[in-house]
Amino acid sequence: MKIVVCVKYVPDTAINVKIAAGGKAVELADVSFVVNPYDEYAVEEALQIKERLGGEVVVVSAGNEKAQAGLRTCLAMGADTAVLIQDDRLESADSFAVGAALAAVCREMAPDMILFGKQAIGVDNGQVPAVVAERLDLPQVSTVVKLELEGRQFRAEREIEGAREIVEGSLPAVFTAQKGLNNPRYASLKGIMAAKKKQIAVRKTDTLGLSPEDLAPRLTVEEVTLPPSRPPGRVLAGDPAETVPQLVRLLHEEAKVI
Repeated sequence: MKIVVCVKYVPDTAINVKIAAGGKAVELADVSFVVNPYDEYAVEEALQIKERLGGEVVVVSAGNEKAQAGLRTCLAMGADTAVLIQDDRLESADSFAVGAALAAVCREMAPDMILFGKQAIGVDNGQVPAVVAERLDLPQVSTVVKLELEGRQFRAEREIEGAREIVEGSLPAVFTAQKGLNNPRYASLKGIMAAKKKQIAVRKTDTLGLSPEDLAPRLTVEEVTLPPSRPPGRVLAGDPAETVPQLVRLLHEEAKVI
């Protein structure tokens, strides 16, 4: 069983967000980065499948040289090998360009499964897995919270509004992991030391057979702004018999929550 897990190295959610000069990006100069939390569920699922069925887990990322640190985190968790598609343009590329690059590498490896987190925090669009599945002509099951394998057949449970949907099919396929699929493990000291010695294969986009159109931007950012500050709260003083009707009116007419 060969499993590819596509991961993204993203800004830590604990950062104090600042807008960069020019107003079209977030300032990342002094920001710490982590493996995308949803991708950790995908890595953990791949490792558990390998422990049950044997095989190999390959982690793949696309971006600049800094993404190697995220790949080493995955290697420390237990992944066997790692590949970085290194190109600074992919740091700000749209979902189609990133998906095209990831699909090109996955096509070469011909895995039995490709796993992603359901979305990358920060961008939160969840489009890259669909691009990869489409370019490889593979079925995709998103927001998976339970995955069972029997031979080349799979049974996946995915979250939908108010319920769970069961999808059955055959491998190879693309899956995106949702919180609740598993509990990602912490890297052991032994795993961390071993990860330092492992080589990360670096691929350049010009070796992947991609056309200029594949990497051409289809999306441009016009402006990045912080959300508007919240208005101050209001205190209704007085007798409850008088303030309760006033509160109900405000909730209905101004807050519009009832």
